[in-house]
Amino acid sequence: MTLPPLRDVVARHGLDARKSLGQHFLFDANLTARIVRAAGALGGRHVIEVGAGPGGLTRALLASAAASVTAVEVDARALGALAELEALHPGRLRVIAADALTLDCAALAASPRQIIANLPYNIAAPLLIGWLRTAGCYERMTLMFQQEVAERLCAQPGSAAYGRLSVLTQWICTADLMLRIPPAAFVPPPKVWSAVVGLVPRERRVPPRLFAAMERLTAAAFGQRRKMLRGALKPLGGEALLRRAGIAPERRAETLGTAEFERLAGLLDAF
Repeated sequence: MTLPPLRDVVARHGLDARKSLGQHFLFDANLTARIVRAAGALGGRHVIEVGAGPGGLTRALLASAAASVTAVEVDARALGALAELEALHPGRLRVIAADALTLDCAALAASPRQIIANLPYNIAAPLLIGWLRTAGCYERMTLMFQQEVAERLCAQPGSAAYGRLSVLTQWICTADLMLRIPPAAFVPPPKVWSAVVGLVPRERRVPPRLFAAMERLTAAAFGQRRKMLRGALKPLGGEALLRRAGIAPERRAETLGTAEFERLAGLLDAF
């Protein structure tokens, strides 16, 4: 079937991108197809897309071998455009009108499920942390962020970009920066580059209490990253906690690997 140009759909539905919703639309079908290919073979997979907008990436997902696509969109203006796609793919595309921050996304699609999304910039980090808590529900996540955020997710200890998001992400998943996208690819163009990150959950499952302990730990450790850990972690046990974990109190947060943070989080959870 021949679909109308996405620009025409956006104009017909009055879908000017809104900064308040973190919207930047991708019209390049070759680029959206590359994002979908980055997710690997999708045959038999049920894909959840968050922030579908006018449906640019949705079109590429429907052109793949994915068994089904569930598109989540909070902007009421975009629902008409998505409904047109839904009518062309009955039973294969489902549109959910909702704020993704309020949803249990894993409940939206059967297993094996993946999330593939061009995330709204303004809620990308909280969405990611929510999905990390239940990462075992997903086979893979292929997500677009501002490049600065994407680099944080993949950063190694000792680098300037390494921080709380690096630890939480790499503790739960393997993280690979797969594709960089210039501002000119979007309408309207953002002020920064974007990048696609592939996240594959590790086999082990993290109990909710331990994840909560790791959130508290990394928030404290990187909240005052210039401080030695004995000072930054003082509210959580400070020097005593560090010595129990076999970590020198004078070290700083950016020098610790995920295994060391996990050791500290386990002790914190046991308190």
